[in-house]
Amino acid sequence: MVSTTTAAPVPAVPPKRSFREKMHLAREDAIISAVNRLLAEKGFESMTVDEVAAEVGIAKASLYKHFPSKEDLAAAAMVRVMDRARAFLDSLDVTRAPLDLLREVARWTMSVQLAGEMPSLPSENSTLRAVLTTNKAYVDGLMDVSDRLGEWITQAQAQGGINPALPPIAVLYTLYARACDPVLGFLKGTGQFNDEQIIDMVLSTCFDGLCTR
Repeated sequence: MVSTTTAAPVPAVPPKRSFREKMHLAREDAIISAVNRLLAEKGFESMTVDEVAAEVGIAKASLYKHFPSKEDLAAAAMVRVMDRARAFLDSLDVTRAPLDLLREVARWTMSVQLAGEMPSLPSENSTLRAVLTTNKAYVDGLMDVSDRLGEWITQAQAQGGINPALPPIAVLYTLYARACDPVLGFLKGTGQFNDEQIIDMVLSTCFDGLCTR
């Protein structure tokens, strides 16, 4: 008797990378990490390629073998942050109240900024902004994050947790602004509060407002 049972497909085994390829990827990872820190500390306009090369400990010519321009360097760092954001959203329990999810997202973005790992957003006339608009990985990530947050915003408005008179896009941009909120740095600079206290205060002003309840 011939069995009609179909064998389960064998998952494809990814090809092994050579030592040279591993070193190339490791150096690229170090470059992006350095760019991320410099963008968080100085911003795109003030960061230089020489600084990135010096921080990684390689010649500028070697750096250009990985990324042909300063804009490409910064775009790679922005893509990494977007990937981190998507991974964080994936980790959330989406059965929770939408307002709680939005608070968690805001808390995460502020913690990343306080850790010095959140690149400052490029200005409107920055050449980096033009590069990002044509970077598929960044745009796809941004659209995914925006769609998920937008859904939680509209759900929170329907449940009365967020003012329904506000356009959802205004709420979305307000949340994005927390990722580069200068208030965090000002409060940290006073030396009076730890990171958790700072985040709790800014979360309160963002979600609850300044008026006495």
